[in-house]
Amino acid sequence: MGSNMKHLLSAPALAVALALALAATGSSAQALSGVQFVNGLTLSGASLDLSTGSDFDRRVGFFSDLYFDPNRNEWWGLSDRGPGGGSLNYETRLQRFTLDIAASGAISNFQVQQTIKFNNAGRAMNGLAPNPSSVLGNAFDPEGMVVNPVTGNILVADEYGPSVYEFNRSGQLVRQLTTPANLIPKVGTDVNYTASPLANSIPQLTSGREGNRGFEGLAISPDGRFAYAMLQNGAVQDGYNPAGSGTRGLYTRIVKFDAETGQAVGQYAYQLDSNTQGRGISALVALGNDKFLVLERNNRGVGVGATLANADKAVYQIDLAGAVDVSGVALPAAATFVGAVAKGGKVIDLGADTLAALGGKSPEKWEGLAIGPRLANGRYMVLAGTDNDYSVTQNSSGTQFDVYYRFSDADPYASSIQCPVGQTSGCVLTANKAAATLSSAYQLLPGVLHAYTADVAGYVSPVPEPGSMALAFASFGALALVGWRRRSRLNAR
Repeated sequence: MGSNMKHLLSAPALAVALALALAATGSSAQALSGVQFVNGLTLSGASLDLSTGSDFDRRVGFFSDLYFDPNRNEWWGLSDRGPGGGSLNYETRLQRFTLDIAASGAISNFQVQQTIKFNNAGRAMNGLAPNPSSVLGNAFDPEGMVVNPVTGNILVADEYGPSVYEFNRSGQLVRQLTTPANLIPKVGTDVNYTASPLANSIPQLTSGREGNRGFEGLAISPDGRFAYAMLQNGAVQDGYNPAGSGTRGLYTRIVKFDAETGQAVGQYAYQLDSNTQGRGISALVALGNDKFLVLERNNRGVGVGATLANADKAVYQIDLAGAVDVSGVALPAAATFVGAVAKGGKVIDLGADTLAALGGKSPEKWEGLAIGPRLANGRYMVLAGTDNDYSVTQNSSGTQFDVYYRFSDADPYASSIQCPVGQTSGCVLTANKAAATLSSAYQLLPGVLHAYTADVAGYVSPVPEPGSMALAFASFGALALVGWRRRSRLNAR
């Protein structure tokens, strides 16, 4: 039987067989519980990646998403569209990094090992906003990423489209998955990637994703068959009220894609805790069997331009198994929607544990979440990370300024200092633009990583790509054969 196995099982069959073998080692009822905060790191906002160019261009973009690839033991951190909010030329990129992880799950020694820039046939996928407004082109705002365990390629969720792109491991675009028509931003019947849905906007966006609220979360099923992209907030037709400053609906959408065909095969409604304080989702992580973790947050905390009070950052577990397909349905603004995704209680409170380096205050933009390696004690390490917006802001004319904070202050942003990008003179107070002297007590907003440990019952980790799967399956078969021979010898005595 062992000698004929390679003839009987193709690579996809090996994937399924190995997935079943691995899944059989744990419970089918995936659940994360017993979360404990271990420690955290603050990473200098002046940290540089391994690309070329000015120090300003090379600032590490912490962390629009995080991903751990257990098949290669690799950590990935995703940078977004760059400083300037889509107004500056920025070649979008991805960072592979390493962490030292102690037996307790404590993390240390963050190091960037590789910087990959995204490109389309040699042309940079750029953070500049779409221009003209009807053409997406190579405009790219990366917000979520995973590695397909079957192909090894990298999938990235984008806010501009909203889109999901597939890249090879050199960062070259392989293809774009097909965005559902109801999510493409439109003014009437015309595609418009830069219009706003506010009532006084000309032109006014009437359907599709709201600007800067596109695909934020991205997950992949353990067998690589399906990718799941999640909107930060619902589409404009999902209860958005354009009057005044505009209020959003209570529901957003998870889109399920067939990873082979690139076609969407379902959409599911997710209910946010509220539709106030800029609340939305920032990350999606697969546990297996239609179960996921969702990072949901408001726009409060320490951040560029953020209100400090009432930071609320939480991770929930959800289950898609009983949810109905809402591909052709406009979701209600606030009423209970029967058939929404089942949402459990809070499993991680990201704001409950703070760092002395930030003055005991919660960062605003918790955006990255990943399940890391399994520890020797059987628990899993879970990593969460923040987006620091490159510690940059801009004035009404588009001029960029570095923002420096003194975290011991009651409200670090209110007392922050702004300096021309890359300079430490000519600085002003953020509050009133009065001249200010920058001292060593001030620093750029750091990136933050939090390490947790948790029990993850029945967790199904990504299945290795075909070459690795064949080797793993052969090893599995060899172990079984050794056990059979050992039992045979014992029985023969």
